[in-house]
Amino acid sequence: MRVLVTGGAGFIGSHVVEALRASGHEPLVYDVRAERGADVRNRAAVAHALSGVDAVCHQAAMVGLGNGVADAAEYVSRNDLGTAVLLAEMAAAGVRKLVLAGSMVVYGEGRYDCPAHGVVRPGPRTAADLEAGRFEPPCPRCGASLVPGLVTEDAPPDPRNVYAATKLAQEHLSAAWARATDGTAISLRYHNVYGPGMPRDTPYAGVASFFRSALERGEAPRVFEDGGQRRDFVHVRDVAAANVVALEAGPRPGTLTAYNTGSGEPHTVGDLARALSAAHGGPEPVVTGEYRLGDVRHITADSSRLRAELGWKPEVGFAEGMQEFTRTH
Repeated sequence: MRVLVTGGAGFIGSHVVEALRASGHEPLVYDVRAERGADVRNRAAVAHALSGVDAVCHQAAMVGLGNGVADAAEYVSRNDLGTAVLLAEMAAAGVRKLVLAGSMVVYGEGRYDCPAHGVVRPGPRTAADLEAGRFEPPCPRCGASLVPGLVTEDAPPDPRNVYAATKLAQEHLSAAWARATDGTAISLRYHNVYGPGMPRDTPYAGVASFFRSALERGEAPRVFEDGGQRRDFVHVRDVAAANVVALEAGPRPGTLTAYNTGSGEPHTVGDLARALSAAHGGPEPVVTGEYRLGDVRHITADSSRLRAELGWKPEVGFAEGMQEFTRTH
């Protein structure tokens, strides 16, 4: 299969290219960072790149929480306009298979259970609560403490920041494309992806990258809130493998199917900082109580659908992945 990989020179995209090639496919890299690179918003360049292509793996995006709403226009342009241009040209070229780099951020907060009211969806945390160190969202009905759980793909979306809103819009655009063209679309809702090639030292890098950079400078990783935020840290090679199985799958035409893509092993941000510090030989993390408005407290999802329907499973464990992450870039 000849696969156009947008963002194919980036962190996740480069691993997808490698995994596709290892599986006997022919990946074509389309990326602003590649030699003679082109922007996904460039219709002529996209149309040219789609010639002879069987499928598209769409990884190109502006990622991370960024700078609040100051860079909202750039997020929307790169993520949503770029996706719209790509989909329009795919329709014109007759390319009918799409795998989209989705994100768990579309859910907002994860699943919570209240002892009295069952499954509830707390609203956004307020600056006043965060400033006071009240990091756990209470039950919106009775104020009781909640138990975090795993969110499934049928949970209603609730994006809490600009990046999340653009990732949800990408899914809606892809679903509209699938209906209009009778194409097949899969969105892999990535969790916190880490591993070799991860961006570093920018506002858009992931927390694992921030912690590693601090350790390499001989500084303690600075852990926001109380370090108890739950996430699912999934290795980039496992994410790349998920893209391969998704491209090889045959979902029902005319629809978009979403799959949570995580390790299935929730860890706290504090766990991450301690694991990286131990693998690096210190220094120990420092819990600061700082926060970023727009961050969610807990988001870990149930990835069993991807395992059951596409036969994918993660291969890189948390401890192994963290050891490797301290040694590679």
